[in-house]
Formats: sequence, structure tokens, C-alpha cells
Amino acid sequence: MSPEGKDLGFLAIAILSEVIATTTLKASHSFTRPVPSLIVVIGYALAFYFFSLAMNSISVGVAYAIWSGAGIVLVAFLSWLFYGQLLDRPGLIGIGLILAGVMVLNLFSKTVVR
Repeated sequence: MSPEGKDLGFLAIAILSEVIATTTLKASHSFTRPVPSLIVVIGYALAFYFFSLAMNSISVGVAYAIWSGAGIVLVAFLSWLFYGQLLDRPGLIGIGLILAGVMVLNLFSKTVVR
């Protein structure tokens, strides 16, 4: 596996860890429930660790755009799935624009690390 492929794997782990932590944050009830609170803390710690590893060959701007964009989309989906929090039409349009932006970065950006 190339260094870039390995770093994309690290970015994927960072995204999933952050999404799990953010989604579980509501269940922690302001850190008053121990198990969800522990999941939040571990999830964010893993997210930042793997995000730092991903930046070995992915530029900070591109990595952060992908991380935050994918995180927003996944958290919105999981919020609907687990908490019944639905998005209205403008919310869905916004999510679509975020997805489009992440796709443009992945498909067309030639940004490299220096």
C-alpha cells in the first residue's frame, strides 16, 4: 500500500472515530452518563491521533475539508437514525453541497504536502 493510501485509511479511521464520538455526545447527557462519556472521550482522542497520521501525505486543508465534510454528512444521517432528527429541504440541499465539495476535492484537487 502506498503512503497516500495508508494515510487515506488513517483519515477514514479519524472520520469514523469523530462521527461515533459526536453522535454519542448527545447520549452522554452533558457527560453525566459514564459509558457514553467514555466513548466520546476515546472517540475524539482516536480521531485526532489518526487525523495527525493522515496528514503525512495529505495537505491539512484537504484532509480537514474531507474530515469535516464527511463528518457532517454522517452525523446528520446518524442523528436521523438514532435520534429522529430530520433535516428539512434546505438542510438536505446543504448536505448535498457539502458532499459535492468533498467529491470535487477528492476527484480534481492535486494539492500535495510540502
